Amino acid sequence: MAGEVREPEVTHVTVTGRITPLNSEDHVKLCYLAYRFRKNLVRAVKMYARGVDKQVIVKEITRELNLGYADTIYKMAKLIVEGARGNGSKPLKIKVRKLFIASRGFSANKGNRNIRLESTNTLYVNIPREGWVKFKVSFGEKYIPLVKELIELAKSRKYSYGARIVFRNGRIYLHLSVPVELYLKYFGKGEARGSLIAGFDLNSDRVNMVIVDKSGVIRDARTEWFPEVTSHGFPRNRAKVARLQALSKLIEYAYHHGVGVAVFEDLDRIKRRRFTCSPVANRKMSWFPKRKLLGHGVVMALKHGFNVYLVDPSYTSVVGGYLSRELGLDKHTASAYMLTAKYLGLDLKSLKVTQITRKPKTKQHTDSPRLLYLAVI
Repeated sequence: MAGEVREPEVTHVTVTGRITPLNSEDHVKLCYLAYRFRKNLVRAVKMYARGVDKQVIVKEITRELNLGYADTIYKMAKLIVEGARGNGSKPLKIKVRKLFIASRGFSANKGNRNIRLESTNTLYVNIPREGWVKFKVSFGEKYIPLVKELIELAKSRKYSYGARIVFRNGRIYLHLSVPVELYLKYFGKGEARGSLIAGFDLNSDRVNMVIVDKSGVIRDARTEWFPEVTSHGFPRNRAKVARLQALSKLIEYAYHHGVGVAVFEDLDRIKRRRFTCSPVANRKMSWFPKRKLLGHGVVMALKHGFNVYLVDPSYTSVVGGYLSRELGLDKHTASAYMLTAKYLGLDLKSLKVTQITRKPKTKQHTDSPRLLYLAVI
């Protein structure tokens, strides 16, 4: 169990705000900085992929940007190259298409070196050769108390925050990385004190959940469907909302039904995405941001006070496929059960069904057949 189960390393949560330039000149300055940031990031990726030393890369970037941006660019380039190598891709062919500006948090510089919040509606951006430029920023009303305390803590050098300026659909957004403990202070929904364990299997068109007790007996199983999001031309934003709503509904259900532990797949154990012979299935997988959905699921579970764990998903689909035939379940529900079995340290080779009762299947997309009893020997 120790080698297959770990706690998620969640340190920050992203809060989004809207940036409004005070005039067209400041807008142009910000856009030009974004172009320079992207150009230097592409250069840094290629240099790191060729094995160039860190000091040389940072020195080249500081010819055009300051040291704060250079340090951020180097660390991003390192993550991009190592991620590409882990997926079997070629780092030298990586292209950065989107415009953005990023700056790492630094507590000694009032929270951030280059993108700094002065108040809940005032943002300053350090533009090389121009100095600090003022912008208007706005957050959702529910986030204002959180952002206000973050600014106060940053000014007292107790906290830092990472910041990213993103250009999307003609608008400019600020992505603010808030320490998770501060975020939960404002948005925590309670403490889950139940003794049951919930396993979640995330898919492009559904989310499956299985609830078991500490002996591995299944107490409940539910599925939330959203098949429309995999259709051609379906907007990505709407697909994201549908998936998050489905996942939120299941987590809320688990919270009110005696669950104290939430178990998800550990995607860091999967080196690359596997494709099938079906072009339709491949399209669904390639357009499914599973890692992002997992991140949202972990944060949702933490907000409800669950103890959250990530489990190595190796062979869960294979063994789950066998169990699905034995139990009459769909393979994704069986895979969710396998995650809980691994968390509990059950011997997967000795799983035997002793008794099972199911609801009759219906034509509509409803909950998975609810298991009333499943003993594991």
